[in-house]
Amino acid sequence: MYKISTLNKISKVGLALFDDQYIITDDIAKADGILVRSQDMHSMELSDDLWAVARAGAGVNNIPLDRCAEKGIVVFNTPGANANAVKELVIAGLLLSARNLPDALTWASSLTENVSAAVEKGKSRFAGHEIAGKTLGVVGLGAIGRKVAASAKALGMEILGYDPYYTSGGEGISVYSSLEEMLPLCDYVTIHVPAMDSTKGMFNKDLFACMKESSVLLNFSRDKLVNEVDLLVALETGVLAGYVTDFPNDTIVGRDKIILLPHLGASTAEAEDNCASMAVEQMMDYFENGNIHNSVNFPSVDLGPLEKGVRISVIAKAMEAEELKSILESNDIKVSRISGASKGAYNYILAETVEENIPSLIFYDDRIIRTRIIEK
Repeated sequence: MYKISTLNKISKVGLALFDDQYIITDDIAKADGILVRSQDMHSMELSDDLWAVARAGAGVNNIPLDRCAEKGIVVFNTPGANANAVKELVIAGLLLSARNLPDALTWASSLTENVSAAVEKGKSRFAGHEIAGKTLGVVGLGAIGRKVAASAKALGMEILGYDPYYTSGGEGISVYSSLEEMLPLCDYVTIHVPAMDSTKGMFNKDLFACMKESSVLLNFSRDKLVNEVDLLVALETGVLAGYVTDFPNDTIVGRDKIILLPHLGASTAEAEDNCASMAVEQMMDYFENGNIHNSVNFPSVDLGPLEKGVRISVIAKAMEAEELKSILESNDIKVSRISGASKGAYNYILAETVEENIPSLIFYDDRIIRTRIIEK
């Protein structure tokens, strides 16, 4: 029986995928797995009973990845599960900015008398422009970035892209090797990269200086990607025409030329269902078969469903699959299949034996962090 805790409200569609091998518990200290959305886990004590954390979403900056890796806790995320929801909001952000819709909505709602006449007299102050024929620069061409590019292209925009890891899938994107080369060509720029130490504050005064003075920056990825002090200077001095973001905070709220949305990117019923379902399925596959997919701190390893026999999963440092096979066979455990991979400093190895019953294993190897025996 696997015990699962939820740190946020998780979609019932996802939770319904758990069968009778799983129970939902409020006792986090006894949980084998945790499902989480946005709750900050950095100050949490990580129980020795915890084997997996699944983030129902893509960003994992609310999870202590290094501590989890050190304790052999696999952290999953759900890339692409909320991509359509975020894409649609980015397109909405483009239109909000292009047509001055926030100011127009506020003004129209304030009218109290002679409304029709007032509208005809005052509407010209909100005249905007069309996005068809404009150039959109997409920074980060993952699941979300590619969807944004495809939808914007369908609306008549010219699409440029920047992503050092991009592999063309026939999307018709003109890809540039540097932001400094791409940004001067863009009327709009949208950011879709993960928040990491290497990307923190990547949009700063140097990149703003490369952008068109009439251009608008959209950030539906993470607020940490933009140096907001430099951003405000760029907006105030006319270096940048506008900023649209899903991440309001004390620094930028109430400022001119900024359109703020209340972190709605993945807040659709469909996205929440998709993310929860994907997180639950990945967690179940790990617990029942030992397979890892979409982990952010351990590599992907897949031996398919466990049909018979026993699997031994090993989380280690600096250990190859063949080394583990030798260790097992020296203990009279014949290995029928084995697969392993590495991610950073960590290895994950999954070994299968046709033997129906094997004793609990104690490894006298300080490279091994954690082991688990999986049986049908």
